[in-house]
Amino acid sequence: MNELSSFISPQFITELQSQGLRLEEPDKNARRGGAGPSDLKAVTIDGRTVMIPIFKSSENESPFVSCTPNEQGISHIRHSSGRVIPISFPRQPRFYDSKTADGIPYSYIATLHSSDVLATTVLQSCVRYTNRKKSCQFCAIGQSLEAGRTILRKTPAQLAEVAKAAVELDGVKQMIMTTGTPNVTDRGAAILCESAKAVKAVVNLPIQGQCEPPDDDIWFERMKDAGIDSLGMHLEVVTPEIRAKIMPSKADVPLERYMKAFDSAVSVFGHGEVSTYILAGLGDTVDEILFICEVLIHKGVYPFVVPFVPIMGTPLENHPSPTPQFMQSIFEPLGAMLKKAGLRSSDAKAGCAKCGACSALPSYEV
Repeated sequence: MNELSSFISPQFITELQSQGLRLEEPDKNARRGGAGPSDLKAVTIDGRTVMIPIFKSSENESPFVSCTPNEQGISHIRHSSGRVIPISFPRQPRFYDSKTADGIPYSYIATLHSSDVLATTVLQSCVRYTNRKKSCQFCAIGQSLEAGRTILRKTPAQLAEVAKAAVELDGVKQMIMTTGTPNVTDRGAAILCESAKAVKAVVNLPIQGQCEPPDDDIWFERMKDAGIDSLGMHLEVVTPEIRAKIMPSKADVPLERYMKAFDSAVSVFGHGEVSTYILAGLGDTVDEILFICEVLIHKGVYPFVVPFVPIMGTPLENHPSPTPQFMQSIFEPLGAMLKKAGLRSSDAKAGCAKCGACSALPSYEV
């Protein structure tokens, strides 16, 4: 094992994602606010691209510092211990230079995540976001819209146009469609269906759709028929008490409904093609997270556990990220569970777990 590989271990990625990265020069192009991964920067280390927090205030104490990259995007990370790790930053994608037929910048419709994943929030609003005291306290879905960096509703035609360009110009390999919850019935499944159908009509790109469990399980078959290959239904928090505190409105959909929806979705999409996002560090204990993960794995659902990253401008902007030790105490036994069950993130057709950039968990599967 060479000196670099000894640093690029699952434990190193865990430490970096928990403690964040201080940049010598602020990155004006880094994504701030919005739905999905925010206040993060894509960093390629030893051939693997991971998303690293760069904006939260606690990063002033991070032992990791990155120097200003050269014109080729090459830089390095310095650690307070004296270690130096070469890194690079992915270039801005070519499709960002274009506009849709109706004059909207492509970057307002979808963005490049990690190095080869196209991500979009089809509807940049949510019925649960209107009352900030009852909304998910970590969510920033309204911020990018307020800042004028996106549009409220991406049409099927716009999504298809941008997806085709992203594949042709930048070699995008999968697409993730999430959405704010527009209602308390289909909960976004309907707009995901029309969006996926339009994209698949112009480009053969694997798609993960993400929404809350719809009120009727028939929507799983409709989403599958529309061209959605994988499905994400995100718990975020796993214990009822913490759910009620952190996301009062979303907690109206009880864990029991999620579990039944997972079973129905797996029967449609298949083993390993349904996943859920779990944010570690919001109050759930290690044992509580591992217990629910074991239940999910038994159902054929991939539990994608990520360290919580506070987003500026949200009620939880000052909430600390979990320590590397806390994350490792989850990842090590969880990785063993996944390996034993033969549930591998790389086997999924599309989705956050397939991408793996926001968590070190995939490295612990082996």
